[in-house]
Amino acid sequence: MPEKNTESSFAQRLLAWFDRFGRHDLPWQSDKSPYRVWVSEIMLQQTQVKTVVGYYQRFMQAFPDVWALAEADQETVLSYWAGLGYYARGRNLHKAARQLVQEHNGRFPQTLEGLIALPGIGRSTASAILAISHNQRLPILDGNVKRVLARFDAVATWPGEKATENALWQRADQLMQTDRPGDYTQAIMDLGATVCTRSQPSCDACPFRSDCRACLTGQVATLPKRKPKKSKPTRHAIVWLWRLQGTHKIWLVRRPQQGIWGGLWSLPEVRLEETVSSQEALQQRQTLIKSRVESLPVAASDLIEWETFQHTFSHYHLMITPVALTLNQAPQEDGQWLSVEEALARGLPAPIQKVVQRVSLQGT
Repeated sequence: MPEKNTESSFAQRLLAWFDRFGRHDLPWQSDKSPYRVWVSEIMLQQTQVKTVVGYYQRFMQAFPDVWALAEADQETVLSYWAGLGYYARGRNLHKAARQLVQEHNGRFPQTLEGLIALPGIGRSTASAILAISHNQRLPILDGNVKRVLARFDAVATWPGEKATENALWQRADQLMQTDRPGDYTQAIMDLGATVCTRSQPSCDACPFRSDCRACLTGQVATLPKRKPKKSKPTRHAIVWLWRLQGTHKIWLVRRPQQGIWGGLWSLPEVRLEETVSSQEALQQRQTLIKSRVESLPVAASDLIEWETFQHTFSHYHLMITPVALTLNQAPQEDGQWLSVEEALARGLPAPIQKVVQRVSLQGT
């Protein structure tokens, strides 16, 4: 007989599983201060634990408390974020730290509304911070929890739909019947991350296998429902690898705060028209390269067009063509000459880092 499906039973079984099988040695679990929990929760948004651990440890060594983070400049903060992606998270983390110091004397608000007022903190993240650091009974609804609940109740609609999301919030609150909300919060995230995974879930190891509706009805592989697919467009860009004649220095520019890779140092870039075929992109690229070289107010030589490679963002594919060129002095635009080592230390976007590392390996 399936175990009776009650809210208290759900919480009890989840915590019993967590106490025995859950992860208890993650770096942010040793000290559950609001600051440490906050940083971990922001890093874990759309990023797996195994990737976050190293970044988290380095970040904490550099910025051990909110005061240290607030006092740092954005460039330094983003250099420790480079490679994690979704760079708005890093910028918002820095903004929120300064707001906490300026408006709250470095102390974290202990209310949902107070935390949500900080940049980059939504309802689920705020609830996780308060539940884990202050043991407040507040449900969360991150991607892992949505997946667990959607399968447990065999939710037939996409969790991103507003009505479905509202129902899942209500369900998350109903099931959180425990006097250990902090452990419960970590447990349900852990279950989704290690057992109720997106692909190849370990249903035999799940504490809810006897009454999970998706498991009982053979729908585990198809739930939760996926977002209606839209094909990702392909865009094209040239990145300029300008090298200073007679040195090993390259030209870097600071990207605008808004948009892709906001606030990071990068190579100069020019985008092609958005909707072009590969053949049209090749023609446009040749025209743009020629006109840009001709417009440079400095002597240029040794032009080399490297092979195009693809980098995929959440909403589109970007085909990147690096073009190397030697200049005899700085171009007339904002930027800096830096050695390859100095450039890599700035924290570059992942695909740009690949280009710069190639320069280092080739010694050119």
